[in-house]
Amino acid sequence: MNVKKDDMVIVLTGKDKGKKGKVLQVFRENDRVTVEGVAIKKKALKSKAKGKPGQIIEKASPIHVSNVSLLDPKSGKATRVGSKMVGDKKIRISKKSGVEV
Repeated sequence: MNVKKDDMVIVLTGKDKGKKGKVLQVFRENDRVTVEGVAIKKKALKSKAKGKPGQIIEKASPIHVSNVSLLDPKSGKATRVGSKMVGDKKIRISKKSGVEV
């Protein structure tokens, strides 16, 4: 999986196509990611105490990692991820511009 937490990504398909956001959480076992402001679902919660009203909360649900692409730091467009050895460290780079991600 080429996407990590705190990466800026763009949504490629679905109802939120074209939206950009930060990755909040990565679920490696399911190949899914949660992106800030994307795939928002509403959930109704019961009241915790007698006589108090319940509430409806909005929560970002996970989407498949194949539906997002990393944003190129230079151009702000979707890009693929490559890797390069610098000294004895492996870093991620953008395939479009070659800039470190």
